[in-house]
Amino acid sequence: MSRLARSTAALALLLPLALALPAASAAPAAGPAPAALRAAPAPAEPLRDVVLVGNSADGTVSFLDSRTYRNLGTLDVAPDLEEVLAGMDVIRRAAYEVVRQQAGGDKFVDDAHLSPDGRTLYVSRGNLGDAAAFDVATGRQLWRTHLAGLKADHAALSPDGRTFVVSAITAAKAQALDTATGRVTAEFATGTYPHENIYSADGSLVYNMSIGVTSLPKALDFLKGAKQVTVADARTWKVLRTYTFDKGIRPAVVTPDGSTMYAQLSYLNGFVEYDLRAGRTVRTVEMPFSAAGAALKPDDYPQNSAHHGMAMNGAQDKLCVAGTIDDYTAVVSRPGLTTDGFVHYPQGSLPYWSVTSQDGRHCWVTLSERDEVSVVDYATAKEVARVKVGDFPQRERTGRVAPEALSGLTPQG
Repeated sequence: MSRLARSTAALALLLPLALALPAASAAPAAGPAPAALRAAPAPAEPLRDVVLVGNSADGTVSFLDSRTYRNLGTLDVAPDLEEVLAGMDVIRRAAYEVVRQQAGGDKFVDDAHLSPDGRTLYVSRGNLGDAAAFDVATGRQLWRTHLAGLKADHAALSPDGRTFVVSAITAAKAQALDTATGRVTAEFATGTYPHENIYSADGSLVYNMSIGVTSLPKALDFLKGAKQVTVADARTWKVLRTYTFDKGIRPAVVTPDGSTMYAQLSYLNGFVEYDLRAGRTVRTVEMPFSAAGAALKPDDYPQNSAHHGMAMNGAQDKLCVAGTIDDYTAVVSRPGLTTDGFVHYPQGSLPYWSVTSQDGRHCWVTLSERDEVSVVDYATAKEVARVKVGDFPQRERTGRVAPEALSGLTPQG
C-alpha cells in the first residue's frame, strides 16, 4: 500500500473518532494552594542514551537504547510527503524522479540528529532536498527548509545544538541552518557532490568530504569533479584549507587532536590514514575481499563504495570498518592498523554505516538490505546484538533523548 493510501486509510478511521469526542471545556480557575500543600516539582529524569537509525526508504527514524539494544520505537519524519510532492512544479518533480532513480529508490532520510535537550529531532531528507525539525514527543513538524539544489545529504549538528550543517549535494555547497527557525544562516563552497560533514572535537571547524558525481562510471573518473576535504571555520564559515584526492572521500573519522584522518575512498576495498598537518596519505590499508565482493565490477559497487562505514572507539585505539561489498565488519587496532577480527554477515546484507556508542565500547553497523543493525564489541571483535529496524537503515547517529518524549514514538512493527 502506498504512503498516500495508508495516510488516507488512517484519516478515514480517525475522523469518526475525532467527531465523537466531546468538546473540551474550560475548568474554573482555582486559587493558589497554600505553600504547605503544594507538591515540589518532580526532578527531571536523566536523558537516555540512544542510537538513531534513519530508515531511508520508510521515512522514519528508529530510536535504539544504547545499553539494552532495545528498539524503543520510530518517529515518522516524512508525514508531509504527499504535500511536498504535490507542491512541486513540473520541472522539480522531474528532477525529483531523476534523483530518486539515481539513488536507487525512495531515500527520505539521509541523516538525523537529536538536540542537546533530547526533545527535537533534526533530519536531512535525501530525495526531498530539504531539512526539517520535529518535536519527538508529539511528532509535530516544527520547520522545513528547502536546500539549494535537488538533494540533501549528510548532516552534522554543532556541539551547542544551534547549527545544523547539511550538504546540498547537487549545489556543491554545505549550508548552515539555525536549529530554532530552520533559516539558512551561512554556507560555504565544497567539492563536487559534498557528502559527509564532521565537526572537530572542539567544535571550531567543519570538515566536508566530497565524492564526485557517482552516476558516472569509473572509466570517467576524471569527469566526476573535485574530490576533496574542505575545512571551514565553524564561526565565520570561511574556507580555511582544502585537501585534494583522486577518489571520492567516503565515511571518515578525524582524531580529536586534528592531526590524522582515517577515510574510506571510492572503489577502495579498505581505507587510508591521512596526515592532515602534512597534507599527505601516510598509509593505504587494503582489506580482504569476500568472494562475492571480488566478483563485482567497480561500476557495480553501491554508489562507488566498496567500504562505507568508519568509526573510532572511545579509547581511540581501534577502528570499526564496514565492508559494504564484503558483508563484514572489521575491528582494526591503531596505530599498527592490524585487524583484530571480523563479524561476517549473509551475502547481500550491505553493511552501510558505522557509529560508536556513547560509552565508546561498541560499534553499531547498519545492515541496509536486512533492515537490521549489528552491535559489535570493540574489545572482542564479536557481535553482541542484532536489532530489527525499518526499511533500508542507512545513517546512524548517537544522541540523548528526554525519557518523557519517548511516548511520541510508534512501536517498531
